[in-house]
Amino acid sequence: MKDDPRPIARAMRAPIRRRAALAGIVGLCANFVPRQVLPQVSPEAVRARPQPGDVLVRATGDDHRPLTVADIALGEKPVVAWPLDPASDTLRNGSRLNRILILRLDADGFDPPTKANAADGVLAYSAICPHTGCDVANWLAEPQILECPCHFSHYDPKAGAKVVSGPSPRRLAALPLAADGDSKLTVATPFIGRLGVVQQS
Repeated sequence: MKDDPRPIARAMRAPIRRRAALAGIVGLCANFVPRQVLPQVSPEAVRARPQPGDVLVRATGDDHRPLTVADIALGEKPVVAWPLDPASDTLRNGSRLNRILILRLDADGFDPPTKANAADGVLAYSAICPHTGCDVANWLAEPQILECPCHFSHYDPKAGAKVVSGPSPRRLAALPLAADGDSKLTVATPFIGRLGVVQQS
């Protein structure tokens, strides 16, 4: 009677199964090794108001390239932006009060305080209407007026975004700008004026 070959075949397959199992364990453990340790950003940092030296980036999309003077079309609808700390790459988008309108106009039409806050004709204002907190989203190109679509408050950007009509109790807060050697738009000083909604008594 011939010997049964099955025990020999099983013995030959055993090392292969052990090697496959070890390879699987090693692969599983490798998945738990962090490939990149990402820096932790504190909630306070993303909610902090724009700081001097912050750059401005588009609020839409994932492009965090700093905006330049050339990116802001003369007389066109404002660009909505967030401030970004270039040292830590922290996007300050943790509060909607940090939403900023950036527009470019002929600086010859600015009043003196507005001209002092501009960088090559580029102005920046809070995007939040002080009346009820809506986004100031409309641009009336012919009179060059910013409009809140909720209750139609109108603001003149050439005169510090003062209220020219509508129920808003005050002007939009201004964010003074500077432009570096590459015409990159940076925050010169913190907001001038109060942000947010005025509580009605």
